[in-house]
Amino acid sequence: MFHLIGWAIFGLVAGALARLVHPGRDPMNWFWTMALGIAGALLGGWICDRILGLDVNNSTFWSWISAIGGSILLLILYHLATGRRAADAGTGAGGPATGDDYKKAVFDDLSRGPNG
Repeated sequence: MFHLIGWAIFGLVAGALARLVHPGRDPMNWFWTMALGIAGALLGGWICDRILGLDVNNSTFWSWISAIGGSILLLILYHLATGRRAADAGTGAGGPATGDDYKKAVFDDLSRGPNG
């Protein structure tokens, strides 16, 4: 039971740190941030073990680095997969979303008020 709670806390912190480091808009609640961190820890641990040959199980430092790095990689893949769709919906043109597109989306959300 405590092992699962430890994974949840580790995933939540790793996902939150990855979202802080990765630029861009990541609209997700705490549950999806925790899921991102857990999936990033699994992906980062696999990459470190299989590709880089690092043992992350015996090192707290490398466990955190691999979890945050894996989470950032998942965020990059998510933005690559959804970036064109968001740009097409916002501007009608192809290509990745720009900073102005994000600003417009944020100000549109704010202008609608708290009840949307």
